Amino acid sequence: MGYKEYFPGVTDKKNANEIFERIFKRTEKLNIKVLGNRRQVTCKIPKKKLFLREAMRALASRNVITIRQGSGSYVSATPGMIDDPFGLTFVEDKQKMIKDLMEIRFLIEPSIAAMAAIRADETDIKNILTACENTEKLLLANKNHAEKDIAFHTAIALSSKNIVVPKLVPIINSSIPLIRESAKFTMRDETIEIHREIADAIAAHDAVRAHDAMYLHLIYNRKHIKSTN
Repeated sequence: MGYKEYFPGVTDKKNANEIFERIFKRTEKLNIKVLGNRRQVTCKIPKKKLFLREAMRALASRNVITIRQGSGSYVSATPGMIDDPFGLTFVEDKQKMIKDLMEIRFLIEPSIAAMAAIRADETDIKNILTACENTEKLLLANKNHAEKDIAFHTAIALSSKNIVVPKLVPIINSSIPLIRESAKFTMRDETIEIHREIADAIAAHDAVRAHDAMYLHLIYNRKHIKSTN
């Protein structure tokens, strides 16, 4: 791993890079303290506080840890899942990207919903229903619901209990605000209805119903995109 990518502006490149490598490869002794449902990370390296700080920032950039001001550093609940791992932000042709993202969502998201219906526990179902209700409130108030919409789809993905699926979440999340922005979103009633259907199907552990509801949700979105272009 090149130093410039992870430690811009640090003078002693060798020391900081060495710390990063040792922590990332887990050859450095870390003290992981369990605090409720969180795991706090500390590491003692004499006389290298500056370089350790930069190394920890690099780990945070990879979502290996989460740094909370005034609290400490914690092992990330979803290590490696960053907002834009595929560099979609830099794609210039947004319309083409929206269409391509929808193609991928059709391939994976109905199956993710089906897995969630089979594997979701009570906590997962509660999170999905809460995210659904939060999205619905914003839609009814004609407010920007993209963040809560993302939370809804993320909760479903995490409920699949598949360790690979959360890594795919950025594909789903990237398309939601783009669709809303591009399509001048007007599908309020359809979104409320189909989100509720997806959530209820997962809560009922009905995999076929969850799969079909998610597929219909994507059809609505694709149809609306085409109608506005």
